[in-house]
This record gives sequence, structure tokens and C-alpha cells, in this order.
Amino acid sequence: MTLRTGDLKDLVDSVVEIDSYKSKMGSDNDIIVVALSTLTSESATDLSNFIERGYSSVLDADATPGEQSDGRYRVFIEIERNKDASDNIMEIMDGVLNLTNNNDMRFRYYKNFKSQALTTENLQEVLPVTADDYDVAIQEGRMQNYKNFFDKSFVDEVTMHDDTLVIKKAYADPVAFKYIDFGPTQETLDSITESFNANDFAEIIFLSKYIGDYNITKYGNKLTFSNNNNTLVLERVIV
Repeated sequence: MTLRTGDLKDLVDSVVEIDSYKSKMGSDNDIIVVALSTLTSESATDLSNFIERGYSSVLDADATPGEQSDGRYRVFIEIERNKDASDNIMEIMDGVLNLTNNNDMRFRYYKNFKSQALTTENLQEVLPVTADDYDVAIQEGRMQNYKNFFDKSFVDEVTMHDDTLVIKKAYADPVAFKYIDFGPTQETLDSITESFNANDFAEIIFLSKYIGDYNITKYGNKLTFSNNNNTLVLERVIV
């Protein structure tokens, strides 16, 4: 299928994942994996073919053969980790923007909670372009990784789509949250302007049993979760 402008409108998630998945072609120190999530198998296949055929910087582009556990289909794009990586990613994403008619794409580096606008400047600021820089970036990013943050929880899976965090536990319905903030505990708590909410104690009990040994507090509609001197701020949503 030859893709035209807007053919993938509303079919591709707005947040791109970078360095969140392992390379199948070589060492992660040398290869960057860019992951896009789509809603259908067909859109994933079409997007993968479009990218692999259209960009010389792409070493490999591949669509997952089936639906993933979160209900999405992934397209994995592998490019060389070098000084041109940010420009190469933006060149590819300009094509994706054209196919999706989405001018508000964002990226998340290494499963960090926070996503940011997909621009060359933002990529250059966070994207490691040498093997040594990659090792440092991964070490520094471990506690900002949403999977690592829930390392002492009872849950089976933690995923993020755009800025929605979904937590799943065996034999229970998933719970979903809108991401608000993440950072050092005192700094993060000081930024909350809402008053302490003592009326939803039942929700705190439920989440403590569902998620595990975290200090959970509610301010207005905002829930705070603390772990290892860092605090995550979320709002409960229905998905």
C-alpha cells in the first residue's frame, strides 16, 4: 500500500519511545531503537514498510507480528547511534507527521515518566550519541523509568500510552492514571497547590492493596506515590 498524507490519522500514538527497547541487530550502545505504537496490525505493517523503504539512515524497520499485551502494535526502527542521530530521527518523524496529520508528537526517552515535544533541540539535549554517553544516560535514567519505580509493587505490568499510565495485576481490572509530575519528593510535594484530601481514604486503601508498599497520599484529585526519595504525581482516569 502506498501511503498518502493523512492515511494514518488517529492510528499512531502521539508519544514516540526512544531507547526503551532492545536492538535485535546489535549492541544498544551502538544502535538506537525508536518505537511507534499503532492501533491496528495493518497500520503497523504499512508504517514499517514506508519507513524501511524511505530513509537511508534506517538499518531496519519491523512491525510486531501480533497485538502486544497492551493492545497496541509496535513498529521498531533501528538507526546508528552517532552525531547525526537526532537529525535522522527528525527526518523520519517528519514523514510520520505527514502521514498522521499530527503536529503535536512527543517523545519519551528510556521509559521515563515525562515526555517532551519532539524537536531537534530536545532530542539533542537528551539523546546519547556515543556508547559511553549511552551508558551514563541509562544509569541516570533508571529511577525515572516507570517500570523501575514500581519495582517493589505487586503488579504484573506497567505501561504508558501518551501520558496515561496503566497498571495491571493478575485476576484484577487494570487501573489507569494521568501522569502529572515526577521528581525528588520534597520538591515535587512543594509544587502541589491542592489541599490534603482526607475524604477518599477508601481509594488509598484500595491502591495500597493493589499496588503494594508505597506511601500514597491524596491532594485534591492528585495522588502521590513515593519510592526511594522520589515522588510520582498522578490523577486517576477511566480507560
